[in-house]
Amino acid sequence: MNLAFISHPSCREHRMGAHHPECPERLYAIQDRLIASGMEMLLTHYDAPKADVESIARAHDRDYIETIMAASPQVEDVLTWIDGDTAMNSHTLEAALHAAGAAILGVDLVMGERHHAAFCAVRPPGHHAGRAKGSGFCIFNNVAIGALHALEHHGLERVAIIDFDVHHGDGTEEIVIGDERILFCSSFQHPFYPGTGADTDAPNVINLPLPRLTDGAAFKAAIEQAWLPRLDDFKPQLIMISAGFDGHIEDDMAHFNLHTSDYGWITREIHQLAKRHSQDRVVSCLEGGYTLSALGRCVNTHIDELIGHA
Repeated sequence: MNLAFISHPSCREHRMGAHHPECPERLYAIQDRLIASGMEMLLTHYDAPKADVESIARAHDRDYIETIMAASPQVEDVLTWIDGDTAMNSHTLEAALHAAGAAILGVDLVMGERHHAAFCAVRPPGHHAGRAKGSGFCIFNNVAIGALHALEHHGLERVAIIDFDVHHGDGTEEIVIGDERILFCSSFQHPFYPGTGADTDAPNVINLPLPRLTDGAAFKAAIEQAWLPRLDDFKPQLIMISAGFDGHIEDDMAHFNLHTSDYGWITREIHQLAKRHSQDRVVSCLEGGYTLSALGRCVNTHIDELIGHA
């Protein structure tokens, strides 16, 4: 079985103004690299459906959902800012609904055994969106919505969420903390935006705050010690990934010194876990990564590992 590649045209229409780093060109850079590498022919493309309110409300308060829907601009080129970094244009609500729907479809596809893995090339990203707030470029928490769909709709008992973005997945943590059906693992630069995660004490959360200039060797050692044994003990029936590539040495949004091969390594480790425990089931959702050439290479490697170790 090949890999499901899920996106939607609306994700390219969401814009937050000139020079904003979370831009539509990110998706074009991924597409261009997949075509240039020949990886494109190994993918099955799906248009993401819209997530319905019931599915989103598993992760978010209904008042927040209604606030976001009411805030959607009706006029082209008008922006509504929901925090200092995060804006909505007239296409954002549509894109956010399809981005959440991509995670849900990815879960349905791997649970239905049509594909062993899915990659959701969507924006806006999701892991900073909490129960009642959007922030850090995020509107709805795509990966949390997908994980809760897997638990509630497909009846799973254990889902792991692995977040290797350079920023702490504070919204995901807020949504899943205390839910013993979910094991949440987040690695991130600390201290750094959003300034959370270093002091979390919860049985189902394994945060990995790492100093600036962390390189591949330190990244691997920390994950091998802190995450992999706990994930093996947890035996997830599905693995969700918040795939952020902004820790790359070429990415100027943060200060990690990771290389494309390091993202290949973490993807390979995750997929080996999935082979042992999850019947190969992995759903990955795009988070960060803002230097376009590095983002394209990293996603290509990420997908290559998901395909090559099936």
